[in-house]
Amino acid sequence: MTEASTPFRGGREGYASYRIPAVVATGVGTLLAFCEGRVDSAHDHGNIDIVLKRSGDGGRTWGPLQAVAKNGDNLAGNPAPVVLDTGRVLLVHVRSAAGASEDAILRGKVKAADGRRVWVQHSDDDGLTWSGPREITGQVRKANWRWYATTPGHALQLTTGRVVVPGNHTVPPTGTDNGTEAKYNSGHCLLSDDRGASWYLGYLDENTNGYINVNETTATELPDGRVYFNTRNDSPSPGNRADAYSKDGGKTLVKPFRPQAGLTTPVVQGSVLQLRDPDLLLYSGPADPAFRALMTVRASADGGTTWRTAHPLDGLPAAYSDLVRVDQDTVGLLYETGDFGAYETITFRRIPVTALT
Repeated sequence: MTEASTPFRGGREGYASYRIPAVVATGVGTLLAFCEGRVDSAHDHGNIDIVLKRSGDGGRTWGPLQAVAKNGDNLAGNPAPVVLDTGRVLLVHVRSAAGASEDAILRGKVKAADGRRVWVQHSDDDGLTWSGPREITGQVRKANWRWYATTPGHALQLTTGRVVVPGNHTVPPTGTDNGTEAKYNSGHCLLSDDRGASWYLGYLDENTNGYINVNETTATELPDGRVYFNTRNDSPSPGNRADAYSKDGGKTLVKPFRPQAGLTTPVVQGSVLQLRDPDLLLYSGPADPAFRALMTVRASADGGTTWRTAHPLDGLPAAYSDLVRVDQDTVGLLYETGDFGAYETITFRRIPVTALT
């Protein structure tokens, strides 16, 4: 049986709901668990802060809640944290006006100043205190894009030093479409070669074919140096997951995203993590094909070509998740779950590596 703790529970500590988990381990082993603290409701827009809890014992217990990114009464969300080789923790995220709903943004009814904009801040003391936010929208977003989101989940620093933050956006509709159609979903990544001082866009995956249209994306670096991207696909076919590879650190894709039929899942975000010892690629996400339930860790021994079920957690409702290497013997999973609905808590599970191999 895996050990479990519950750092975030809806209706407590000043927030009606907690969603969109992301977790990283610092160089000294502290776990930083981020999510959106939604003040008034579980809605995806409104008064939303990025909140954090720290754990010094591998996720068994958690310290007090910190609001690390606030945007007044507006939205700060989609936390994409990454721990750099310098020890600094970067937190890339988006901000928008409280009233800017996803539907209104997709339809082009929100002015640019109120829409989804991109910011970064950092901590140099293991997540205890944080810098003020700095906007990078002009470096990583095209003016005609409508929706915009960072990953959600953790970002990564490659062995080359480059920082990679997966992202997604939508392009303007054509003809009589209104922009809410899934075929306008598109993918990109944010890149930094100077540890977050400056940023630029990497690959773009844009098409309107209604086949594979990139949505929320997660990434990891494989042992051979390729970057593996795995994405949610909302288009009607051919399945709900797709993946792609980059040989140049995220600047371009070897091929556009293609279906990944080896991962049975509903339409939902997922997380990937490459273990180096043992050499194993992990994916977390619900395993029910139609409902957000049955959180399961799956594993690939061939860099994401084929997958097997490695560790089902339970049969409860479950949705978004993020994976982290806690220590040599343990993988951590921070995920949305509950007894009667997927968004009651954000729970942390300690999973022995031996349970995955």
